[in-house]
This record gives sequence, structure tokens and C-alpha cells, in this order.
Amino acid sequence: MSTRRNIGYNLAYRVFSMALPIVTAPYLSRVVGKDGVGLYSYTWGISTLFVLLGTFGLTDYGVRAIAREKEDPLRLNRTFSAIYRMQLVVAGAALLGYLVYALFIAGAEKVLALHMTMMSVACLVNLDWALMGLDQFKPIALKNTLVKLMAAACVFLFVKSAEDLWIYALVWSGSTLVGSLLTWTNLRGRVKFVAVPWKEAWRHLLPCMRLFLSVVAVNVYRTMDKVMVGAISGMGQNGLYENAEKIIFSLASIFSAVSAVRMPKMSSLYAKGDVAAVRRGLGVILEFFMCFSTMTAFGLYVQGEDFAVLFYGEAFRGSGLLLRYLGFSLILIALANAIRTHWILPRGKDHLVVISVTAGAVVNLVVNLMLIPSMGAMGAVIGTLAAESTVPLVQFLFLRREVNYRRNLRVWFFDILSAWAAAQVGLWVKAVVHLSDWWELVVQLLAMLLIYELLIDLRQLFTGMNLLSNAILPNQWRIRLPRGKSMSGEDEMLEGEEGCPQEDEPQPPDQQE
Repeated sequence: MSTRRNIGYNLAYRVFSMALPIVTAPYLSRVVGKDGVGLYSYTWGISTLFVLLGTFGLTDYGVRAIAREKEDPLRLNRTFSAIYRMQLVVAGAALLGYLVYALFIAGAEKVLALHMTMMSVACLVNLDWALMGLDQFKPIALKNTLVKLMAAACVFLFVKSAEDLWIYALVWSGSTLVGSLLTWTNLRGRVKFVAVPWKEAWRHLLPCMRLFLSVVAVNVYRTMDKVMVGAISGMGQNGLYENAEKIIFSLASIFSAVSAVRMPKMSSLYAKGDVAAVRRGLGVILEFFMCFSTMTAFGLYVQGEDFAVLFYGEAFRGSGLLLRYLGFSLILIALANAIRTHWILPRGKDHLVVISVTAGAVVNLVVNLMLIPSMGAMGAVIGTLAAESTVPLVQFLFLRREVNYRRNLRVWFFDILSAWAAAQVGLWVKAVVHLSDWWELVVQLLAMLLIYELLIDLRQLFTGMNLLSNAILPNQWRIRLPRGKSMSGEDEMLEGEEGCPQEDEPQPPDQQE
């Protein structure tokens, strides 16, 4: 299946799976209130930590390992069997740990925690990493979409009061397990279990552990912040923060969806020695990610508060204030994600992932401890922004001689300037146009998108860089312009992975002859 189709399927599924909880969020917010949302978020955050232990870095390591061996069926079967044998032991230990927490440690959240047990059980049977490594994104997307739809229907049918919060937890936890089980049918004929010694299985433990440490570090500031807000400032503040962060994660899932499809391809290209193609792929994805993230961040700054009131209800106006500033983390998430999945991981430099995200986690923990007691959820927002800034900064310190940051910075500056100008137009429209609720937001959004697209296209006319519309329109609708000098001084502009010219910049030291 082509990369474009895989991106389409995975993007649709990731956005859909993140959008469904958002669709149910206004209903849940009105039924259970701030305290109920905060309690659920607190319990879900703790459950997620055990799920991370159960998956143990396989989301990245497993995909990469399978992608590298998929051309050799014998090596593929042995690699798959060894990794899964290790997964059973690690996931089983995580499940036992979670049961100890749910039965003997949990307090007010005990009922919810017990109904979320199926999330840890799902880690035992989750083979999505194998399908993604084989470029089989369609079955994951279609089957999980069906399961999520059924889960959303159950929420509206059975959650009728604050006392039904356990049903909400059971539905989403159960859907995770069912989705994992359904993907097994699509592995038939593609891989098979073979007998491998424990020594071969444990060989994958150390590299998985490196990526696991990075995943844990990331979740210190993407999960533990909610736990800290709930524990320090109360469930009401955590409810506000949860609903604001839910919007951010839904938008950030676009980056994850695109990168999840492209990373196996980048790993395969690097394994073949085609470093130039990896560089071109990185350049293309950085441009797309920065265009999307800058406009989205400034758009949330303009519309965040009004959107939160209309979407969640007046009681969650505070979520809108948090959303206005939390939106800028999307720019930082996009940059770090692109470098990690298109350069660091394909080249096997897993230690850089660990170092960068650990630094971010430490910064986040320190800032949270300093600010949450006095500022509540807003302190967690500042901690998140500080952490997300640290990750790409550390990446830059290690990769500045390999990745041409100077060239990209000029492009990113124009993206940010264009988004800022579009936001000013949005604020002006907000002041002079007064329509009913959602229509006012729609008019503001259309005005900002029009200005932003116009400015990005003007950049194309004067600099030769890619049009934003060319990144999303079908081939027959794309605007064709003569080749010219780009902002970076290259003779030809980047058009995509297949049609890009070789870059003249030197290869990193480990690739030089």
C-alpha cells in the first residue's frame, strides 16, 4: 500500500479516535461536572502509566524492528516471535502491578481503577506494532474505528448521571482491549510464531528499555501533570486542565499519525544507505508540520475561550483560558516529533530521544512543583510549555551539525509571522462581527485561514518555497510554478520524497566515506 494511503488511513483513525472522546466530552462535562471529569482524568492518568510499562517502548522499537526485517520472511518471523515473547512477560508484570494498585492502594478512584483494568490486559495482546512495521495501517484504522463508534454510542446510551462514571471508564477501557484483539486476524499469512530461545527474546529488552525510558519521561509531563494538578489543586482544577489538554492532544495526533506511517519508510531508506532521501523526507515533513502547528496555535489563542464555553459549557470557561496558551505547545511538539521520527529513530540514535525527553521531564517536574501550588492548572500549562521547549532545544544541541536548522529557521519564522498576522485579523473580526455562537467562530476561522493561506502563497511567489495548498491538494489541483531559488539558496525547491534533488550539504560523520 502506498505511503499516501497509509498516511490517509492512519491520520483518519488517529484524528477519529481522539475526536470521539472530545465529541462525548461536552455530554460528560454536563452530566458529571468538573469534579467528575477531574476524577476520571486522575484515574486515567495513573492507568496510563501502567499501560506505558506494559507496552515498554514497542510503539517505536517494534515498528522499526519489523520494518527492517520485512523483506526476509525467516528473519521477520524470528524477530516478531522474540519481541512478542518478551512483551508477554513485561505486560504480564505490568498487569500484576496495576491490580495491586487498584485493589490495595487506590482511594476514591478505586471503582474507576478496577473498571480500567482491561487497558492493562490489552497490553498482553496488542500487536499493532507488527502491523505498522509491515505497512498495514488500513486494518488497524477500520477495525478500531468501528470499535470506537460502538463505544461512543454506549456512552450516550448508558451514562446518564454522575453515578454512571464507572460505565464511561468501562466502555473506553473495554474498547481498547477489543480493538487489540481484532487486529490479530490481519496478521494471518503475514507473520507466524516460531520457537525462539529466551536468550533471543531478552536481546530486545535493552533497546526497548531505552525507548521506554523516553516514553516514560514524555508522560511525566503529559500524564503526571494531571495527577499533580488533581492531587495539589483539586479535581475541579484538574477537570479544567483535562478538557483543555484533550483538545491539544487531538490536534497533536495529526503529527503522530503522519509520522507513524513515514517512520518505517525512513528506517528502511536509512537501512539501505539512502541518507539523502531521509534528509529530503525530513525537510518536507518539517515544512508541513510547522505550517499546520503555527496556524493552529494562533487560532486557539484567538478562539480558545469562546470555543471552550460553547463546547463544554460555561462552567469550563477556565479551560478556554488554559487552551489559549497551551496551544503554543503544538509548535514545539511538531518540531520535536519531526526530528525524532524522521532523523533520530531511523538512524538508531535512541539515546538522543532518552536524553531530550528526560531533560523535558525534569524541567516540567520542577516547574510544576514551583507553580501548581500557587497557580493551579495554569502552572501546569507553563510547565508543559517549558518542557516542550526543552525537548527540541536538546535535540538542536546534539544535531546542529547534521540537520540544517539555519535554513529551516528562516522558513519557520515566516510561518509564525504569517500566523500572527492571521490572528490579528481574527481578533479584528471578533471585535466587529457579532453573530450567534458557532457562526461567529466559523467566520473568524475562515478569515484567519484565508489570510494565512494568502501569506504562505505569497512566500511561494517570491521565494520559491512550497505552497501550503500543495501539501494537501490532489495532484491535479496543485499550483505549478517555475522552479526557482528557495529561501535556502538551493537551485530547486523541495517537492516531495521522490522528486527532490540531491542536497549538497555534507553527510553526517558516520555516513562519510
